[in-house]
Amino acid sequence: MLGLTFVADDGVALVFDLAGTALRIARVDSFTPHPFTVLGWRVADVATTVTALERRGVRFERYAGLEQDALGIWLSPAGARVAWFKDPDGNVLALSQLSK
Repeated sequence: MLGLTFVADDGVALVFDLAGTALRIARVDSFTPHPFTVLGWRVADVATTVTALERRGVRFERYAGLEQDALGIWLSPAGARVAWFKDPDGNVLALSQLSK
């Protein structure tokens, strides 16, 4: 769904290529996801990225107490625009467009 390029499964971790940077995701026997963001990406246009990922089936999170637009994007006090989604294990991931 995210368009990551699978590289290998060595039995200990899954490896993906993120435009030349290796992302290793460790295998564990049991896991409880945390309620906060564990991984995020800076993007040039968060609305365009959210829209593209929604077309692939990614569901974006809504949080009580945060004013989010129709796409689920929150405008931070510093001016960054942020949207959150979860991976299949329940980890919270984020997309951020920094203010100029």
